[in-house]
Amino acid sequence: MTTSPIIVWFRQDLRVADNPALAAAAQTGRPTIALYILDDESPSAWRMGGAARWWLHGSLAALNARLAKLGIGLVLRRGNSADVMNAVVAETGAGGVYWNRCYEPFAISRDKAIKTKLKAKSIAVESFNASLLFEPWELRTQSDTPFKVFTPFHKAALRAPPPRQPLPAPRSLREFVGQIRSDDLASWALLPTKPDWACGFGDIWTPGEITSRAKLKRFLDNAVNGYAKGRDIPGHELTSRQSPHLHFGEISPHQIWHAALAREPSNGSASFLRELVWREFAFHLLYHFPTITDEPLRADFRNFPWQADTKALQAWQRGQTGYPIVDAGMRELWTTGWMHNRVRMIAASFLVKHLLQPWQAGAVWFWDTLLDADLANNSASWQWVAGCGTDAAPYFRVFNPVLQGQKFDATGEYVRRWVPEIATLPNEWIHKPWDAPMDVLATAQVSLGTTYPLPVIGLMAGRDRALAALKTIRAP
Repeated sequence: MTTSPIIVWFRQDLRVADNPALAAAAQTGRPTIALYILDDESPSAWRMGGAARWWLHGSLAALNARLAKLGIGLVLRRGNSADVMNAVVAETGAGGVYWNRCYEPFAISRDKAIKTKLKAKSIAVESFNASLLFEPWELRTQSDTPFKVFTPFHKAALRAPPPRQPLPAPRSLREFVGQIRSDDLASWALLPTKPDWACGFGDIWTPGEITSRAKLKRFLDNAVNGYAKGRDIPGHELTSRQSPHLHFGEISPHQIWHAALAREPSNGSASFLRELVWREFAFHLLYHFPTITDEPLRADFRNFPWQADTKALQAWQRGQTGYPIVDAGMRELWTTGWMHNRVRMIAASFLVKHLLQPWQAGAVWFWDTLLDADLANNSASWQWVAGCGTDAAPYFRVFNPVLQGQKFDATGEYVRRWVPEIATLPNEWIHKPWDAPMDVLATAQVSLGTTYPLPVIGLMAGRDRALAALKTIRAP
């Protein structure tokens, strides 16, 4: 029996349960080397953002603790992925490299190149699906083309053979007894210090596989039945908050899918699973249309008359637009690394429609500030809001931030939490302080333009400008 080790290359699968690559390595009975590479050198415009790097630090620490209980440690290396992999193979005499697949365009290109070089050296390479319920090429339209609309994709997903059951964690792993160097996690300086803009993250989030599974159980026990309506109420914690855990692979979609199906069926659980299928759809789009990260899926939007404006973009980024629900969302994002999904749609619509800023500028900001920054979801969602991507028949949709606030934050709980300058305004005016009578503003100690900004653009003026710009679009 060969004793050459198997390298398991961890990427966006930072867990030991339901990890096909790790399970396959364990089944060989050969020594296992768990490797994570922090690659800041490979060419990509979408290197990990600042908020995600904070999460990565905690996630790697948690994974190392989990692996230690199975008998091995996590090897950390920094550098170009291909160079690091070649070095570790040479140092250890590894006979195989196993990994779980990534689907970002740059990752596909990277992995193909590494696989080719390893196989040329007679190194066995195996890849597995650990992060999607369906491979992007498995679901096709009746005309055998990729889907571009979510509803038929969702129906196809529900008709398809059910996703596989989650795999158990290995009971133990055989340790590699040779010498292998590992970086110290702290030396990677993933955590911000001067200034520590992530100081609020740790009060809300705990990265790691164990935390994710416990959080999912609490959600399924207490909130999933009301999820269909609750998912739109930002003032209450009625969503699963699994997105960062899912992005880093601390939990798999298979684990979530089957845990939800094991509960009593309800409109809430169906709605929850639908959101999981939306994630699948985003990866389907990214795989088949890899330019959606930067270019509109709809060709007729390539000459859209955006009006790039640094001041307008900065007002939005800083939560100083004068529209409370938008500002609340942007401040929640900066403080916690996360934003409620309903508010993401409102804030994104305001940027691209009322302010006519390019959707790519919003996507870049979210990429850097979201803990759950996911290239597929981020790109597909921004294009959906802008009207230049999928399901874009109502491309002229313009979310009214006042009406959205009144509908989904009727008592102003969410706005008051994140925009304390106007917290004492009555419910009637909390979403439109510019309309409040002067005596009401005085009582609430709100001075528009001083303690809280005036709107950066009028509601009707912004809407009319957006519709005028959208009229320049011609259907393909």
